Amino acid sequence: MLAFILGPLAGSIIRVNNQWEEAIILRLGKYKKTVGPGIFKRLPVIDSIITRDTRIRTLDIPRQEVITKDNISVGVDAVVFLRVSDTKKSIVNIQDFVYAVNKYSQTTLRNVVGEKSLDEVLEKREEIAKSIKTIVDKQAEKWGIDITGIELQNIELPPDMKRVMARQAEAEREKRAVIIKSEGEVVASKNLKKAANTLMESKKGVAVRLRELSTLADISYDQSNTIVFYPIGLGSDMLLAGTALSKRKK
Repeated sequence: MLAFILGPLAGSIIRVNNQWEEAIILRLGKYKKTVGPGIFKRLPVIDSIITRDTRIRTLDIPRQEVITKDNISVGVDAVVFLRVSDTKKSIVNIQDFVYAVNKYSQTTLRNVVGEKSLDEVLEKREEIAKSIKTIVDKQAEKWGIDITGIELQNIELPPDMKRVMARQAEAEREKRAVIIKSEGEVVASKNLKKAANTLMESKKGVAVRLRELSTLADISYDQSNTIVFYPIGLGSDMLLAGTALSKRKK
């Protein structure tokens, strides 16, 4: 009989928190203490327990329509990463910290993006996200919440602005193609000039070879002539060799 009485009583006294949980004990409605993971005790009837999950959670910020500094409408959505860092504050200081962080993040996002031009919004997404995180984290700390990160997910432009940017991108590609083509023409002209210079330098040698071929054609008409073929240029090479030999003998 005693076991039936003490069993439920012991169960109401001894409680267990998971590794990722923290809880506060309110005694007669007043904060008593914060308890972490593991076993802890409470007094039946007079103690109540409120538990918080301390793991990081994600919070989607719905798309916000913002007018940039240069009066262009853009749609921006983001994601917030947060965790409970002070269990007491998250329970005592705020009724619904998730709702509060969501609304405060939306307002901050609109304010920060509204101070930027469209080019800055497109080019400095990480910088803008850091600015939003700093502002939101400062406020969330009062609620016992740590903002571990904020990321801008999508930046939606109006259709007419998309068309303008597409035309700009096409013009940039055409400009690049013209530059590449002109660079190729410069290289080709340099090669042609180099070939022309080489031809001019070898002009004298070409004229001598043409003269040799012309002479060979003339003598071939006379059937009484005996023609002995030898490699073109061999005569001049032999002449040079003979000249060098005679100089050595002297």
